[in-house]
Amino acid sequence: MSLYDLFNETLLSLTGNKVRSFLTILGIVVGIASVILMVSIGQGSQASITKSIEAAGSNLLLVQSGGRSSGAFGGPPGGGGGGSSSTGLSQSDVDLIKTLPGVSVVAASNSSRYDVSTPGASVSMTVNGVGEDYEQVKSIETSVGVFISNDDISNNAKVCVLGTTAVSDLFASGTDPLGQQVRINGILFTVVGVKTASSTGATMFNNADEIVYIPLSTMQRYLLGSDSISVINVEAQSSDVMDTVQTEITDTLMAAHGITDSTEADFSVTNQATVLSTASTITGTFTLLLAAIAGISLVVGGIGIMNMMLTTVTERTREIGLRKAIGARPADITSQFLAEAITLCLLGGVIGIGIGWGVAAVIDSLGVMTTVVSAQSVALAVGVCAGIGVVFGYYPARRAAKLDPIEALRYQ
Repeated sequence: MSLYDLFNETLLSLTGNKVRSFLTILGIVVGIASVILMVSIGQGSQASITKSIEAAGSNLLLVQSGGRSSGAFGGPPGGGGGGSSSTGLSQSDVDLIKTLPGVSVVAASNSSRYDVSTPGASVSMTVNGVGEDYEQVKSIETSVGVFISNDDISNNAKVCVLGTTAVSDLFASGTDPLGQQVRINGILFTVVGVKTASSTGATMFNNADEIVYIPLSTMQRYLLGSDSISVINVEAQSSDVMDTVQTEITDTLMAAHGITDSTEADFSVTNQATVLSTASTITGTFTLLLAAIAGISLVVGGIGIMNMMLTTVTERTREIGLRKAIGARPADITSQFLAEAITLCLLGGVIGIGIGWGVAAVIDSLGVMTTVVSAQSVALAVGVCAGIGVVFGYYPARRAAKLDPIEALRYQ
């Protein structure tokens, strides 16, 4: 049987029962669209987090209060290490790190969640107390007003800089936030600036535009009631000295804190490469999980194709017997039914890819979350479609090819 004849026979067979063919294709469409969408969400999250980490600052090291259990992504200050008399990070640690070779800029910070309110709204937000040079280390820009200055830090000024999401949550649309007052944990602060919107927006870990920035000294005095520091941001002079600087910081702080056993350290030092590696591992696992869940629907769609093809073989038994009686080989019968199954899968796959890609684009354009549809995921979807057609179509095709022509002609 020529390819042209095979194509015509496949087209005639599938159009002979349009409703059944449509419903069978629909199962593949849903499966492929789900896989494309779920993978795009996972890859989008990975790209967003990677971009956020890389944009946090160049050649950045994070010295965090708390031992190794505080993790690569930081968080609230941890407890002291077992056997250590130190209570965490302090300004003296910041001053020590500034003296180390290979260190370019050092900026301390502290972060916690507080109720932030205006007369018309009250929202729980992350409040970052920032020290000197924080703006430089984190490459922060303001779209309106100014960022926290060194004078604000020296004078314990009650001023704040809001993220764009914080502005929209706290003030009515069209309100100029500059000069407005907000209450943080009941204390009045004056808005002096608005941070430029983050290009990465919200991720699974945080929303960079929802943060409120205040002077670290003000946070320590009025909100924390202590001189504690949760994170010291250290910018190395170049990427080549990152490992050396990391080792120097660890050794210097352990000596300053009177710690001899690294497992008892009351601080941890991480660099961007470590954080990025951890984030990639997490999001990669997340993407695989989403794809596996969506892949279940593909298996269901494949079973639907097998069911349809077995039904078709039964309905066309006399036709198969007639074809074999006039000289059709078993390979011709197998090719015909296999071609029908693969065609159903590929049609469903193309439509599913289009729908999944479209939905992902809409989600991304609406800003709900970042989605990325890669060429690899599309190629994989096409391959999976063809594979499903072969795997779930082969048994019905072989069953048709093995029919005895005499018995098939007698079939009623």
